Amino acid sequence: MKKQNSKFIKVAATLMCTASLFACSNDSEKVSITNDTTAKNESLITIGNQEIASVISEHVTYSDEDFYGDWENETSIQLNGSGASFEGDGGVVIDKSIITIKSSGVYTIQGQLDDGQIIVDTEDKDIVRLVLNGAEIHSSSTSAIYVQQAEKTIVSLEEGTENVLSDGAKYVYENSEEDEPNAALFSKDDLTINGSGKLVVQGNYNDGIASKDQLKITGGTIQINSVDDGLKGKDLLAVKGGTISIEASGDGMKSTNDTDAAKGIIAIEGGSFDIKAADDGIQAETSLLIADGNFNISSGGGSPEKIANAEMGRPTPGETKTSTTDASSETSSGKGLKANVEVAIGGGSFELDSLDDAIHSNNSVNIIGGDLKVASGDDGIHADKSILIEGGSIDITKSNEGIEANSITILDGKIHVKATDDGINISEADENSNTTTEQAEDPLLSINGGYVYVDAAGDGLDSNGSISMTGGTVIVNGPTNNGNGALDYDEDFEISGGVLIAAGSSGMAMATSEDSSQHTILMTYPKTQSAGTTLLLEDSEGNEIVTFAPEKDYQSVVISSPKLTKDASYTLYSGGTTSGKASDGLFEVGDYQDGTKVVEFTISDTITWLDETGITTAKTSGPDGMGGPGGMGAPEGMERPEGMKAPQGMEPPEGMEVPEGMEPPEGMEAPEATEPEGK
Repeated sequence: MKKQNSKFIKVAATLMCTASLFACSNDSEKVSITNDTTAKNESLITIGNQEIASVISEHVTYSDEDFYGDWENETSIQLNGSGASFEGDGGVVIDKSIITIKSSGVYTIQGQLDDGQIIVDTEDKDIVRLVLNGAEIHSSSTSAIYVQQAEKTIVSLEEGTENVLSDGAKYVYENSEEDEPNAALFSKDDLTINGSGKLVVQGNYNDGIASKDQLKITGGTIQINSVDDGLKGKDLLAVKGGTISIEASGDGMKSTNDTDAAKGIIAIEGGSFDIKAADDGIQAETSLLIADGNFNISSGGGSPEKIANAEMGRPTPGETKTSTTDASSETSSGKGLKANVEVAIGGGSFELDSLDDAIHSNNSVNIIGGDLKVASGDDGIHADKSILIEGGSIDITKSNEGIEANSITILDGKIHVKATDDGINISEADENSNTTTEQAEDPLLSINGGYVYVDAAGDGLDSNGSISMTGGTVIVNGPTNNGNGALDYDEDFEISGGVLIAAGSSGMAMATSEDSSQHTILMTYPKTQSAGTTLLLEDSEGNEIVTFAPEKDYQSVVISSPKLTKDASYTLYSGGTTSGKASDGLFEVGDYQDGTKVVEFTISDTITWLDETGITTAKTSGPDGMGGPGGMGAPEGMERPEGMKAPQGMEPPEGMEVPEGMEPPEGMEAPEATEPEGK
């Protein structure tokens, strides 16, 4: 990502925690930061969904009646096409094809209503339970089921039955100021859906199922097709089980209360979700909390075949959304999972394919567990303020920028990122977000454990502030163009633990900072090395430090490892083969043969700059370790110009020699190199 300002202020490497879900404290039960990632993984598997479930329990309360159970003393309502009849003691008023339930109790409903409506309008404080037992209800001018007033309504789907609700494309209201109901199944009060039967909902006017209060689902198979939103709970949308499939021209699932910070929540603890939405897949006005579940979500038409990069611009969302209602239009979004305040994931399986960001929060994202596979036309994971990753598996197969926030902390987990621009990007605070300047973190990427693999056409790890690494493994296959670098930061990159390997072009190559406590080497080759060319770094005793084969062409490589020590000698080889097993190009220790010795050196400083002749020196311009072509460093005080690219095919002025270690432009011959030794 292009920089707007360079800063040279050292930022302390501190861990952050999300704003409102997980408070930082001295007696926190979070897993301590160590290099023992195996132990941490075992702990995080246990606490992941349990921790999010615990948070959900603070916001959502389920009562016994929310779950399907036996009933008695029911009133039976038989639908017969143009009208209905009933048997029992319940308060039922039938006016042609309009059936009104006036008192609490259990009502079983079966049969077909061609053009009519069931209304729940009770004044007592008990529950109304509607048992759909093979019911098909259609209304041409309003909701099929309308809960106008009730303490709480439960819709139970009887086992082995299929039930259908549908409305018309145009509603008729008593006066022009009304806009309710506006869904095939609409409730002004609390609504719960349970059971093991099937419910098919066709929302031809606006939404499929909507509640102006709380909407809870604990079971059943629910299939929704709607011209706007599929499932909507204004104050709360909570799902604990069931199989839900939604095809919506608006949002798939949505909460909308924006006046109460304790409401507008979506909380999911289980279930199966297949969502195809023209706008957002799941959108929470405040918090989106997911403890478990299986999710297959396509939003905004899915990710485009070709992802826009920094030069091409962001993807264009769909046209402004219009509705058959009189509501004002709003701009489409196309995000997979979205929340204004926070997204928290503790477990579950996710397949997300989105036009816009796959996971987005205007404030913070917290991922403790889960298995996420993401394809995005914009960012894979984006938060305006902070992202905390404590575990799980994240595979971003397609994105413009993989993971982006003002502050990102990685404690554990397995992360793969493929991006047409930056892989992991620490951006400056978004002035349009809900986060105030006082609340904003100093821009910081903090890696304290886990496994991170990045394949980026832009910068691999990019920070508008600092980078801190204390543990874990980071592999970067960076850019092949000289206008970007495998590592790019404005302030400093302090490394004190873990393994870092970053290969890419040489034009903007950067090492870690001089004040790091762990040693780093940056090797710049005289010419571009072909993708798949193995490199081996070993010590003077022949012990392998790193064996790595970059997956793209490269001319520079950064290696930092706890095994690199001061005053020790090392040799770097190129080519050859190894018997070690490879993962993401990183090989286990094996029998390495037929490689060519490139350079032999002894470490004396924190950063060792190398080319084929041995140790070189590099000027610093701003951040420690910033290098220009060939590891030389930019002139004093010079910043990287925005959008700068390496010259192609340019002839040097007469008498000018190519700097040592720099690949010459096309058409220019490189100086002769010393004949390397083999291994």
